[in-house]
Amino acid sequence: MRPLWGFPKNEDNSSINLLAVAVGIKQRDLVNKMVKKFLSSNFSVMLFHYDGIVDEWRDFEWNDRVIHVSARNQTKWWFAKRFLHPDIVAACNYIFLWDEDLGVENLNPKRYVSIVKSEGLHISQPALDYKSLVHQQITVRASKSGVHRRTYKPGLCDANSTAPPCTGWVEMMAPVFSRAAWRCVWYMIQNDLIHAWGLDYLLGYCSQGDRTKNIGIVDAEYIAHYGHPTLGGVVENQVPSRPQKTDPRLEVRRQSLIELKVFQKRWKEAVEEDQCWMDPYKEAAKESS
Repeated sequence: MRPLWGFPKNEDNSSINLLAVAVGIKQRDLVNKMVKKFLSSNFSVMLFHYDGIVDEWRDFEWNDRVIHVSARNQTKWWFAKRFLHPDIVAACNYIFLWDEDLGVENLNPKRYVSIVKSEGLHISQPALDYKSLVHQQITVRASKSGVHRRTYKPGLCDANSTAPPCTGWVEMMAPVFSRAAWRCVWYMIQNDLIHAWGLDYLLGYCSQGDRTKNIGIVDAEYIAHYGHPTLGGVVENQVPSRPQKTDPRLEVRRQSLIELKVFQKRWKEAVEEDQCWMDPYKEAAKESS
């Protein structure tokens, strides 16, 4: 954000970072804690209001210091494709594209940025603590300090594993991208697909090199993932004679699976059509085997 005249005080373009979060009013308490913490670390903050409710946030003292974008029933990937074009966020060193249901009590954004910069991570996420809803083992906090880049699971992941989700992988609820990585990822997001299922397994192609080195989970700065439902949720049937409850989240999940198949099909076709394409990870897999 810019002042109407003059320039921001103590402006330092070398340290601009962005937090962009898809939010709904039901999660206002978690979002409040998140926004306050990131603003105190001199981040720019953008809120994507997927429920169309904006005015109810005005009672927070930080309300006028963040950017608000509102569109009902859209995902953060829909918002990101339309409002986070790489040229628009070119001044940002790191882009945090997060969900709202995250606990940040144990996170220091400034230290986090310092760690990923020193470790050379172009794509990362904070580790998840014991309170979290966990989908993939690699995201679980592995130590009290440092960074881990792979996980070990008998029969699935070992020291020779070169593919996600064993290594080179982050979950899509709290990804952090360097400026260069985001320029690549943004072009991978499909304009007509809003759930981004399947994108996480291809992020390695945007890691600016070896995904086993440039993608990692930060243990030293960690978060809690509560797994609260966002889009969808139980809805009461408004027909008095036939009272019942429906769960639109079933339809959301069904659409996500449909989009996953579309995304995978497009990737396969793009690889087949590009005669100059050489998959670096396919070659690496051949060498390791």
